[in-house]
Amino acid sequence: MRVNRISRARNRAAVGLSVAALAVGVTTAAGPAVAQQKAAPAAAADCSAAYRIEQKLSTGTTWRMCWRYDTNAGLVLEKISYQPKGEAQPIKVLTSAKLAQIHVPYDDGSVEYDDLTGFGFAQGLMNLAPAECPGGTIKTVKVPDGDPANPNVKGLCTTTRSRGHAYRMQADTGNRVYQAQGKDLLVYTVNQVGWYEYMTEWRFQDDGTVNMNVGATGSLAPEDYDAGDGRGWPIGKGASDYATSHSHNVFWRLNFGLDGSTKNKVEQYDSVVSPPAQGGEAPRNKTTRTKVTKELAGDAKNMRWWRVVSDTGKNKDNHARSYEIVPGATSKYPGRGYTKHDIYFTDYKKCEQFASNNPRNCGTGGGKSVDKWVNGQSLTRPIVWMNVGFHHVARDEDQQPMPVHWQGFSIAPRDVTAMNPLTPPALADQNGHVENGR
Repeated sequence: MRVNRISRARNRAAVGLSVAALAVGVTTAAGPAVAQQKAAPAAAADCSAAYRIEQKLSTGTTWRMCWRYDTNAGLVLEKISYQPKGEAQPIKVLTSAKLAQIHVPYDDGSVEYDDLTGFGFAQGLMNLAPAECPGGTIKTVKVPDGDPANPNVKGLCTTTRSRGHAYRMQADTGNRVYQAQGKDLLVYTVNQVGWYEYMTEWRFQDDGTVNMNVGATGSLAPEDYDAGDGRGWPIGKGASDYATSHSHNVFWRLNFGLDGSTKNKVEQYDSVVSPPAQGGEAPRNKTTRTKVTKELAGDAKNMRWWRVVSDTGKNKDNHARSYEIVPGATSKYPGRGYTKHDIYFTDYKKCEQFASNNPRNCGTGGGKSVDKWVNGQSLTRPIVWMNVGFHHVARDEDQQPMPVHWQGFSIAPRDVTAMNPLTPPALADQNGHVENGR
């Protein structure tokens, strides 16, 4: 439920009751409004123009995807493909990608919230001003179960951004420098829950990397200045008002579809450093691959990483295409079973949509959270669930308004193309072992 600024006492419990009633039904998709503010029809299976995002970046890479708006998750991106220059056809990457929960427990144990499925995240979609989407397009979204008086929200920004150097290399001979400035496609929404405003960003880089981030901004809730038990931080003059510390545990759900197949494989890599061998000059490092064939609740460790591998597609060097999962900085919250691990790989089930407080009925014993779904089943159609935590101990600088604090992760192409997709023509022949000078 969307509430205006003046009445922002915004009792979460009241919002939770109203949205919980809405969430019992089926998921609803919605899209942009047409002229005269009439809502567009539901997205067709072929992704009609109203629901399509397609952007060719100045460096030659094209990203394509469809979008819809879910009654719980908010923005959902589907049929995501990547086509760098030199590739004749788009390379399919993700079947779908979305937020899967924002779990917010307070340090004093008084409350915890599931913002997506319990407290109206999707219904809190905010209108964006043109200045918030510089150089881009703001699409109109019909918010399911939203404010009946204002169902259409100008809330989806698609634009491009520069990110600085994509690469830089001094030539071996002469005085030539090879360098390029990277470009990204940025897709984002802002959703208000209580006093917080969540910025959900999807950044699609011209080198094939995808960055997923959630930024929390808005205001510190005035009703939370009650942490007299040593679990808060003094805000304001002296030490009379203590803001209650809390966590933001953000989950994403990725359904890979590399090269158009859902039967992708998952691999885990671990490296171990050993002392130098007798007479050796340096320590040794051995990296081991483990095929993940059953559902897994995984923990990030030093020199550990995972990749999702195509079972059908190969690049021009005859190497299997894959995407590496790159975790971001996190403060793991150990209070709940579903927040105790950094990543989950589960086999696809239609009912398993949200990492906690899942509204779908998964049957007797099916459970309502992702940790209950990891039960030793063979992994034939893997779904990736990423958990990134942030422990928010408020500070004086958090008022007013509160600066954005970000949390997220990336997926990076590994052997998707045979060379750097941004390689300049002068270096296009330097693939593999090169002995000649540049």
